[in-house]
Amino acid sequence: MTSITLLTGRVAPLGGGQRTSAIDKRPVSGPRLLGPTGFADDEQADLRVHGGPEKAVHHYPRDHYEAWRADLGLLPLLDAPGAFGENISTLDLTEASVAVGDIFRMGSALVQVSQGRQPCWKLTHRFAISDMARRVQETGRTGWYYRVLEPGTVAPGDTMVLVDRAAPDWTLHRIWHAFYVDRLNAEELKNIAALEVLAEKWRLYARNRLESGRVEDWTPRLNGSLEGRA
Repeated sequence: MTSITLLTGRVAPLGGGQRTSAIDKRPVSGPRLLGPTGFADDEQADLRVHGGPEKAVHHYPRDHYEAWRADLGLLPLLDAPGAFGENISTLDLTEASVAVGDIFRMGSALVQVSQGRQPCWKLTHRFAISDMARRVQETGRTGWYYRVLEPGTVAPGDTMVLVDRAAPDWTLHRIWHAFYVDRLNAEELKNIAALEVLAEKWRLYARNRLESGRVEDWTPRLNGSLEGRA
């Protein structure tokens, strides 16, 4: 069990420009309803690619903040949860210990890990670091998303209780390693493509690599396209 910090955000201009985002998540002081596509008062700037059932809740480990401070220096943005646009911040849960398909009780809601986060250009704007999205991708300190199995109410300080594990061998770190490091390992890709608890889009990436024998170019997403929940 681990206690949560709960954060939500509204759509607003990003970095003083014309682009908008709800990546600026702030801690809430009271309970919030969690439905199939997220928290009741949490917003996304572009619903074509943000949010949705497979990315209803974004969880980012507070454990990573120390490593980011070591990499980037003492940025004020890293002084409190919310720097990475997360809805849920905890200690003692990371990509190395959490597996896709893990089911957690969070308040009265039941959620399931659906996929890792794919970092996008909005992190670069938020941190004012030209390659921030790529750093997140390459370090594997990405965070992850939940789908909502049972809607309910979640409050700050609620504990996350692990209820079941559908695919305990498939940690988020293992999946990240297959997609970003050992990128054309046919056996891993074949298994990922068949992993039913993984979001369909990620399974499609694996199938496409198996069929084409090459890695897709994600540079546009890192530099300007929209991806993830922000």
